[in-house]
Amino acid sequence: MLGFFKYGNFLLQNFQWLLARVGIIYEPPHLDILLPVGISFYTFHSLSYTLDIYRGVLQPTKSLRDFILPVSFFPQLIAGPIVRAGDFLPQLLHPPRLKNGQFLWGLALMTLGLFQKIVLADTLLSGCADRVFGYPGPLVALDSWAGVLAFAGQIFFDFAGYSLCAIGAALTLDFHLKDNFRFPYAAIGFSDFWRRWHISLSTFLRDYLYIPLGGNQVRPFRAALNLVIVMFLGGLWHGAAWTFVVWGLLHGSYLVIERIFRVWFEHKPWASTLPVRVLAGFATYAAVCVAWVFFRASDFMIASRMLGGMFGQHPHGDAILSTRELSQIGCVTAALIAMHWAMRDNTFETAVMRLPPWTVAAIGSAMICAIIVTQGSSNAFIYFQF
Repeated sequence: MLGFFKYGNFLLQNFQWLLARVGIIYEPPHLDILLPVGISFYTFHSLSYTLDIYRGVLQPTKSLRDFILPVSFFPQLIAGPIVRAGDFLPQLLHPPRLKNGQFLWGLALMTLGLFQKIVLADTLLSGCADRVFGYPGPLVALDSWAGVLAFAGQIFFDFAGYSLCAIGAALTLDFHLKDNFRFPYAAIGFSDFWRRWHISLSTFLRDYLYIPLGGNQVRPFRAALNLVIVMFLGGLWHGAAWTFVVWGLLHGSYLVIERIFRVWFEHKPWASTLPVRVLAGFATYAAVCVAWVFFRASDFMIASRMLGGMFGQHPHGDAILSTRELSQIGCVTAALIAMHWAMRDNTFETAVMRLPPWTVAAIGSAMICAIIVTQGSSNAFIYFQF
C-alpha cells in the first residue's frame, strides 16, 4: 500500500525513462493518486508490531482497540515520532492517571514546539530559505550558504517543534513518547548525528534493517555496504524523488568515511582533544548542510546551482539577501549551534528543572507572546509531505 500510494507515479516515470533509453516510446497513464496523510508513519507503526511479534520480542495483543490505538494515535500520526508497539502497548495495561504537574509539563513542551515552528522556523528562516532555493540565477557564496544555513535551522525547528508538540500532547493524556531529537547540530561525527536526529527513524532502520543485514558483525566491505543500503532506503522513505536518494546516499557515504577515519585515527592521543572534537563537530555540521541542499532542492539543476554558489563557482553571481536577512540568519544559526553545544551532554528536562520557577514562567510567557505576535506564515510542517 505504501509503495502504491507514495511511489506509484515515481516508478512509472522511471520505467518510462528506461524504455526511452532503448528506443521504446511509452506513455503511461498518469495516476491521480492522493497520498493518504501520514501513510509512512502509520505503516512503520504497524510494521513495528508485526516485526516484533515475528522476532519473538513482543506478545500479540488480544484487543483490536489496543492495536489500533498505537497505530493511529493522533498526536504523532502525521509526522512522528515513530512509536513502536513495544513502547506503547505496555502503557495500556493500566488506565491513564496524570501525575502532579504532568499536564502543565505537556503544555510547556507544546508551547516550546509551537515557538520553534511559528517564530523560528516560519517567521525568521523559511522566507530566506525559499528565496534562495527559488532564485533562478546564480548566487554569490555568502547568499548560497546563508540560504542553506537558513534551511538547516528551519527543518530542525520545524520537525523538532512538531515532535515536541506530539510528545507534549501525548503527555497531557498520560502517554509517554520517546524523544526524537537530542541537539543534533552538536554531533561529533555522522553516527553521532544519527543518534541525535530523528531518533525514532534511525533506531527503526538500525533494528529492523541494518542489524538483520548483518550490521557491523560482518566483513568491513559488507558492513559499509549495509550502511549505504540503509541510508539509501532512508532517503527514499523521505520522498519519491532522486534528490532524496542522493541525500540518503550522501549520509551513507559520510558514515562509511567516518568508519574509515575511526580505524585510522581513533586511538591517536590527539584524536580526543577538545580542539579536534570541536573541529570534527563543525565539519559534521558543514557536511550535513551540504546534504541538506539535495533534501531541499526540487531537482538536480537547483541543487547544482546551489552547490556551485556555495563553493565559489559563481563569483559574479547575484546577492539577493539584505543585510538584515543575513544578520537574522546568522544570529539564529549562532544561537542554535551554541544552544546545542551547551546542551550536548544534557537533557532538556534536567536543564529546566535547574531553573527557578519564575524564570521558567517568564520564558514560557515570552514564547507565548512571540507566537501570538508573529503568527507565523501558515506553512505546513515539512514532514507532513512524508
